[in-house]
Amino acid sequence: MATTLSAVSIVMLNVLGLAGITVWVLQGRGRPTARLIVQIVFFAAMTVALLAAHIVPFRYERSGADASTRFLVDCGKVLWWTHLAWALIGFTRIYIVLEKRPKEARLLQDLVVAVVYLGISLSIMAFVFGVPIGTLMATSGIVAIMLGLASQNTLSDVFSGIALTIGRPYVIGDWIFLGDGTEGRVVASNWRATCILTPANNLVVLPNSVLAKLGLTNFSRPTETHQIKLPIRIASTQPPARSIEVLRQALESCGSVSKVMPPAVSLKHLDGLGMDVELLFHVPSPAQRIAASNEVIDAVYRYCKANGVALGLPPGSYVLAAPFHESLLMPATVASDEQSGTDVRPQNGAKDAILLSVPGA
Repeated sequence: MATTLSAVSIVMLNVLGLAGITVWVLQGRGRPTARLIVQIVFFAAMTVALLAAHIVPFRYERSGADASTRFLVDCGKVLWWTHLAWALIGFTRIYIVLEKRPKEARLLQDLVVAVVYLGISLSIMAFVFGVPIGTLMATSGIVAIMLGLASQNTLSDVFSGIALTIGRPYVIGDWIFLGDGTEGRVVASNWRATCILTPANNLVVLPNSVLAKLGLTNFSRPTETHQIKLPIRIASTQPPARSIEVLRQALESCGSVSKVMPPAVSLKHLDGLGMDVELLFHVPSPAQRIAASNEVIDAVYRYCKANGVALGLPPGSYVLAAPFHESLLMPATVASDEQSGTDVRPQNGAKDAILLSVPGA
């Protein structure tokens, strides 16, 4: 009676396993929760059949039964391990999620699924077919070490790519700036490398292992609006408030300057010759920085000239209010001054003063 019950249980085990596979395929991927519930039901029924047949799935046994019975037992154990893998994968697909980051969640799920399949495959080899896993893993470990040493750079790029994909510091289309000075728009990214199109229209391909070690500034987050700081110097011919108002009007007249974030004028320094001013304005995209800066400089020049605001001399410039006669300078002195970078001739058409422009003073 016990032998008959065991035989029936072994047959039921295989029937349940094949039926579970059929239902798994027919349900498809559109209903993961229902698929998981059905899979758990079949797995539980197969476990009951195993216990009824006095079969331990996680222990290798070679009984003295006939060949057909051993074949059915082995098939049943393989089906049991397969359904266990599918149940674990069902849990993984449903419960391992990253909110609003489906791509990263899918990658993490795939990694877990790969580990599950690897573990189940080793279990089947050990507990169904009696393969010595210890020896196999030792041999595989040696081979893995050899392959790892031979392709360590590639593996480093791959794992860095996985980390960047999960961390997601940028996406395709973002404008980024790297710690080594590389700047541009991300046009492609995979597990090995990231491609950046620079403003010079060059395509830079950076391995992910290198990119992961560099500091990264993403100009596209939270928006692509980019701030520009433009320093200028204004002569002390007008009150600071008047000069700042003229500069503000010049900034507001520029079409390339963002109106969402109003421009600002910051007074940085004031001395007897002039004031250092910093113009702060935003452009819709980092790619428009050059065009916007040129437009702002042109507008500042026109508005200052129209409103009597003079541009200031460099801090190292000195005006000597004294009559100047070039004949008073010895030729050797003029040549020496030209070599040293000091201009002692009148500038801007002045005839009654000497302007000394001393670079770096």
